[in-house]
Amino acid sequence: MKPVLHLLRQPGVLTALSTPLRPTLPALATSQIRQYASILGSLSDVPSAYNKRIRRGRGPSSGKGKTSGRGHKGQGQHGGVPFGFNGGQTKDIVVSGPRGFDNKFSTDYACLNLERLQSWIRDGRLDTSKPITITELVKSRCVTDIKDGVKLLGSGKEQWDIKCELVVSRVSKSAAEAIEKVGGKVTARFYNKSGLKYMANPDKHPELAHMRLADPTSRKDREYYRDPANRGYLAGTLKEGEVPNLYFKNREIGVDSLEAKAKKVDTSANRLF
Repeated sequence: MKPVLHLLRQPGVLTALSTPLRPTLPALATSQIRQYASILGSLSDVPSAYNKRIRRGRGPSSGKGKTSGRGHKGQGQHGGVPFGFNGGQTKDIVVSGPRGFDNKFSTDYACLNLERLQSWIRDGRLDTSKPITITELVKSRCVTDIKDGVKLLGSGKEQWDIKCELVVSRVSKSAAEAIEKVGGKVTARFYNKSGLKYMANPDKHPELAHMRLADPTSRKDREYYRDPANRGYLAGTLKEGEVPNLYFKNREIGVDSLEAKAKKVDTSANRLF
């Protein structure tokens, strides 16, 4: 006579009253069946197997067939409403107003990290026997999409061990310290639109070859490239005692003026009126 099995509360666990060893295999088979059943119940498509793109005009069963969701007749079905039209009521652009603005004075530099530059040099795509300028960086495809210049950043400064000379638009403090630590040199050079266009591709613009690279004209750029801390190329034009700032007077001049004012004789006591 076959043993009588009783199902307990725990799923997948079976027990017998007379012979506890015989129902072992049926219990395992039952648990496996339940496991497979749970997997079959959770099957779903992979994300790449389902396309959410709406295909219009492909029959009524698609929900976007016949009139393609545009309705019958009228402006919405034939020509379409202009952008921002909200049913004739006040436009959203008038109610909420525009968000943000386009700053024409902003600068967009192409960022170049030390780790990428080091990889290009080790692969032989850049020559360190001569100064590496924007021309070499663009020709080797180390930087692309240059708009206002190239800025050198310090990501990967811990592994930097190559001695070279670089000329870029701007350089971060950490990147400059890492290059100078191994005996290299980096210089920040100003480029206007014409100069940057020529440096990016000299062969394409031979008409600009005879033109001298322009110097900065705005006060902000002049102060930046006059600062030795920024490795500016105009830092050598500073005289002894001068500061990069073009607005504030030098500290030495201010001290001299205060001393001269203190030595000036007070003649107010000699006035008659």
